[in-house]
Amino acid sequence: MSQTLLAIVELGGYPNFTPVYRAAGYEVVMATSMRKALGLVKKHRPELVVAEFNFQSDFRDRTSNLESLLATLQTRCPQTRVIVFYEKEHTAHLDRLRGRFPVARVLPFPIDPESLREAIEAAAASGNPESPGA
Repeated sequence: MSQTLLAIVELGGYPNFTPVYRAAGYEVVMATSMRKALGLVKKHRPELVVAEFNFQSDFRDRTSNLESLLATLQTRCPQTRVIVFYEKEHTAHLDRLRGRFPVARVLPFPIDPESLREAIEAAAASGNPESPGA
């Protein structure tokens, strides 16, 4: 049985990393919105999720696109590891999010395919996701 990787590409602007994901042994499922991604999490229960951190100061009850996803994973798929792509200027906001939810690895833009491959290997080898605040 192959492992599933959910790639969530909301804004994009970077290469399609599907070949990197497949080379690491994952069946790739793609989503272009968080709403679709949440449905795919429930359907596929992925072993790994790769998503963008999109900070949005105009959100009333959250600071980014990831809170709903991470909360769902924490309750429905606690063994799922998460890799997050982010803009360096949003590091402080991402750090606050990581204090509340487990994230296996973070990679700043621009994403290097070799760094992504290493992050996938490290996330897979880590077993359980990193605990919040660790």
